[in-house]
Amino acid sequence: MKTNLFENPEIVSPEKWLAARRELLREEKELTRLRDRIAQHRRELPWVRVTKPYIFDSPNGRVSLADLFEGRSQLIVQHFMLGSGWEEGCPACSFMLDHINPTVPHLNARDVSFAAISHAPLAEILPFKARMGWDVSWVSAHETDFNFDFHVSFTDEELAGGTVDYNYAKRPFPCGEAPGLSVFARDAAGTLYHTYSTYGRGVEVVMGTYHLLDLAPKGRNEDPEAPSNWIRHHDNYGQPADALGTR
Repeated sequence: MKTNLFENPEIVSPEKWLAARRELLREEKELTRLRDRIAQHRRELPWVRVTKPYIFDSPNGRVSLADLFEGRSQLIVQHFMLGSGWEEGCPACSFMLDHINPTVPHLNARDVSFAAISHAPLAEILPFKARMGWDVSWVSAHETDFNFDFHVSFTDEELAGGTVDYNYAKRPFPCGEAPGLSVFARDAAGTLYHTYSTYGRGVEVVMGTYHLLDLAPKGRNEDPEAPSNWIRHHDNYGQPADALGTR
């Protein structure tokens, strides 16, 4: 497989290009059909009843997980990496929320609410939210077990033990906060259910920039050892790396 197509691209006639494009289209259609089948299997996963009464801090006071549905029957939660004492949120999680923020009205139109949930206290969330200009529901799970129950926050003891429970396996992890997406449902009686969670590269589903880069000749053009290191907060592009803040 070629790694740098700009060094020696293959130049062909329009007819040969069209033949190659049609072959690629066949593969793309296979992927589309596979994606549709997986999406159906995802929707058919069994549900787990949420029995713990999670209460979060919000700009409007204390709210429950049920309140985050805002009267709708479905809720998508971004587990946003922002820990207590951090100077700013995770750049990659910010990259995710940059993509999600403008979709919220469209999600709402299809009976889906959205909320970001972080482990940091609300007083540390709100200034960063204002800096980024996001207009989403964002609450603090600081005094709850929510982040630990959904395996996106880890105790010092877990980290010291060398492995944590993340992405459905025990694995080493570099810090006490991790990214993810979780989906919940509420039935007519008001009972809440956990229907799906995804972690690791599973969160790329919301990162439309990646999908567009995949169309371009250089692709994502990332460092294989640290693929997301190029990502910046959207107000930090153009600054030298040593001028950027660290959490």
